[in-house]
Amino acid sequence: MHHVMNYTLDNQAFTMESSMVAIGTDEVYTAMAKTVGLPAAIATKMILTGGIKKTGVVIPVTPDIYLPVLNELETKFDIRFIETNF
Repeated sequence: MHHVMNYTLDNQAFTMESSMVAIGTDEVYTAMAKTVGLPAAIATKMILTGGIKKTGVVIPVTPDIYLPVLNELETKFDIRFIETNF
């Protein structure tokens, strides 16, 4: 996955790239399975253990949800984004 973001800060233009590479283990544990299934499983665990207290259908765009998920992906599964600014 690769994102390129252009933004302006204090009238100065910047570009930031964010890349993530995941390699599957085999035909069952594919990169797609890891990058889709693991975040869903981590969020489910958070709901069951009280880490997510919101109810109903929630889009995971708030730091209280996405930061713990990203942290677990990085620390336990070595899945991370690498960001560069230029």
